[in-house]
Amino acid sequence: MRRLLLLLLIPAPVFAQSVTPNFTTGTMTQTVTATQTIEETSVIERFGGAVNTWNGDNVEPIETGTNGVQDDATGEDIVQALEFQVVDLAKPWQLEINTREAGLVETVNTTRTIQTDTVTNTLSVFSQ
Repeated sequence: MRRLLLLLLIPAPVFAQSVTPNFTTGTMTQTVTATQTIEETSVIERFGGAVNTWNGDNVEPIETGTNGVQDDATGEDIVQALEFQVVDLAKPWQLEINTREAGLVETVNTTRTIQTDTVTNTLSVFSQ
């Protein structure tokens, strides 16, 4: 029995078998398709200061004091009230008064979706 075991431990020569491919030339094609979707949302808020302007033809302001509007922090009158009078009653006159409180003036909301499709074709040619 020991001899049998010893015989199994003797190395035997190993021979590699050569492999011959079955083709001489070939091609391989690969197509990869990818889709990318981007959703973008933008919100812009524009703020502005208080605006009190007037413009006119053949008119002039008459200061009459304050109009009773007070600053919450100081308690002081903050708006000077103006009255206007026509300079020459024989001529035409025009008066434009623009008033805007400080704060949000404009809001712009923009939402858009961008979709990109990509197709990549790869051709591999090989020969032996």
